[in-house]
Formats: sequence, structure tokens, C-alpha cells
Amino acid sequence: MIHLDTHVVVWLFAGDLGHFPPPVLERLEAEDLEISPMVVLELEYLFEIGRISVGGEAVLRDLEPRIGLKLCQEPLQEIIFAALARRWTRDPIDRIIASQAEIAGVKLLTKDEALRDHEDHALWG
Repeated sequence: MIHLDTHVVVWLFAGDLGHFPPPVLERLEAEDLEISPMVVLELEYLFEIGRISVGGEAVLRDLEPRIGLKLCQEPLQEIIFAALARRWTRDPIDRIIASQAEIAGVKLLTKDEALRDHEDHALWG
């Protein structure tokens, strides 16, 4: 099982596999894929500002059957308390996405260097 950061989901939805180096593509093929519900919310924000063409729920509904993408079901209260300690960022979405992967005990696949620099469970490859 691995969690996906928002940009990874955007690229998968668009079928834009050129963003992924071969080790990342191999991991995407080999792992069960989950996202935090915060990824769905961030996708909705991106839709609202015109950065993607459909909303978060539509992206999830498309990727569920196509790649087996699932929503993580970890309890929100536990995630929020874990997010409180992530003072390295002011971005509440990054705090929650990183916390959800940590609480679930899985890696977070992200190209975001700041996340990878601060989160031992975040990786790209």
C-alpha cells in the first residue's frame, strides 16, 4: 500500500506518465494505491481555479476502476493531532496528507522536495 500526493493523482488522471521515472512507475504498478480525502479536496480547489478540468470527486470516480485507487479511512481526529506537530509547513493540506500516510503506516509518493526533506515516509522512487 502507498499513498499518493495530489500532483501524482493529477498526472495519473491525465495519463501523463512522462512525469514518472521508471522506479516510480514500477511502484505504481506494484502497490495498492490510496489517497487522503484531503487530496480530493485539493483536487476540487484546483478545479475551481481552472488548473484541472474536472472536480475531485470525478477524478476519484474515474481512477477507482482504472487503477484501483481507494480513499484512506484512518480516523480524522488522529490525523489532525498528528498534523499539529508538522510545523515545518503552513500548508494544512500537506500537513494532513503527510499525517494520514504516517497514521496508516505507509509511504507517501510525492515529487515535492519539501515533503521528502521533512517526512521520513515520503519518497519519489
